[in-house]
Amino acid sequence: MALWKDEPVPQTSPQPVAKTPEKVAVLSAVSDPAPRPAPAPNRADASMKESIIAAGLTIEGKIEGAGHVRIAGDFKGDVNVQGNLTIEPGAHLTGGVKADTVVVGGQLDGNIDAASRVELLQTGVLNGELKAGSLTVAAGSRMRGKAEFGWDEKSKH
Repeated sequence: MALWKDEPVPQTSPQPVAKTPEKVAVLSAVSDPAPRPAPAPNRADASMKESIIAAGLTIEGKIEGAGHVRIAGDFKGDVNVQGNLTIEPGAHLTGGVKADTVVVGGQLDGNIDAASRVELLQTGVLNGELKAGSLTVAAGSRMRGKAEFGWDEKSKH
């Protein structure tokens, strides 16, 4: 019973102080969901989400559509995306590529056609032809094939 008698005494001064932080916590919890504009960027990014082929997976087929693709495993087939294609170090892609930006950190056995930008990373290997708006080559990367870059469609005529 001494506990019951001790609690009413602290209720007069400490409890209102305790209620104030509780109200602040409730208000902050209520205000956290209020910034709901965050889902709007997610909806805008929905068309540009990234699909991943994880390391250790081997997939054969065709990839087409809008969005970014990251390959960390092995993929056999053509990739045609309105977005970026990233081939991670250790990954292997066998097939043709059409994408806005292509980053090669692994091995690509196939042609890159009409990319606006291609990056060959230090660990990147390209066996095939390359046609791009710009090309960035890191020291240590390797390429066997033909490369055309810096030419836009208008200046080819």
